Amino acid sequence: MKKKWFSQLAILVALVLLLAACGGDDEGSNGDGDTSEGGGDPEMLTLVTGGTSGTYYPLGGEMATNINNNTDVQVDAISSNASAENVLAIENGEAQLGFIQTDVIAHAVEGINAFDGEPVEKVQAIGSLYPETIQIVTTADSGISSVEDLAGKKVSVGAPGSGTYINAEQILEIHGMSMDDVEAQNLDFGESTGGIQDGNIDAAFITSGTPTGAVEGLAASVDISIVPIAEDKVEELVEAYPYYASDVITGGTYGGLDEDVQTVAVLAMLAVSSDLSEELVYDMTKAIYDNADKISHAKGEFITIDSALDGIGIDLHPGAQKYFDEQGVE
Repeated sequence: MKKKWFSQLAILVALVLLLAACGGDDEGSNGDGDTSEGGGDPEMLTLVTGGTSGTYYPLGGEMATNINNNTDVQVDAISSNASAENVLAIENGEAQLGFIQTDVIAHAVEGINAFDGEPVEKVQAIGSLYPETIQIVTTADSGISSVEDLAGKKVSVGAPGSGTYINAEQILEIHGMSMDDVEAQNLDFGESTGGIQDGNIDAAFITSGTPTGAVEGLAASVDISIVPIAEDKVEELVEAYPYYASDVITGGTYGGLDEDVQTVAVLAMLAVSSDLSEELVYDMTKAIYDNADKISHAKGEFITIDSALDGIGIDLHPGAQKYFDEQGVE
């Protein structure tokens, strides 16, 4: 009788140990079979874009829709102060995806300019999207026809540290000028065009894909002019800062703009947190580039697999790398 009791007790102890072991395995996973470090990917992601009157915000909304419709994750596109702020949001874990200018992320990784001494480590690339044109906008009757004419004028140059601000600073530099030579105003795109329309400022640097909503709104109210950058200055700028490229704003892009305007551009890219898994980023990259033809925004035509690695000066996320490797893109 005593032997039987000990046998039953031994069986009971074995069952308890087995259940405990199984429970330990479950606790070590994230509940969906993913036992990767960090507990797996979040189900809701944030995509930081730009101001509501620029290109990032509407394009980001469409991109989020394509991801939501073709993956198991939900992405919410929200407005922000664009590139520099977006880099920090991803680095600090406040967002997982973001639109960033290629020049700004180059500075962030190097720890220079707005990121002086504080290089970022958690921001990687998904791919480049489209050219971001530097537009120096003014009115047709302002008397401003060259960059040098901006001297002494009230000029919106964007928020300090922003991509637009750095572009303005570098373009002025190539022309032998600095921020001290203009009455710099730190305004967003909507405030800039509103200020030009109201006569409170004379001109504005706007770095955005064309046509830009804020500039279209201004052109509907007043005759606008876009200040050209001379070809020799374009060459100097590209030589000093290789992430720039020559660009042209074609006549007819905005009402009243009849002739082509020579200028420069940087590239817009989509960045992602290195904390996300290879599988998730692969799925999102595929959703973006396989469905680019479903984007109604004018910049959708530039989002192609063939140009996705243009201007990328930082590491690709392994998930994006896997997708492009499968597509034979180098």
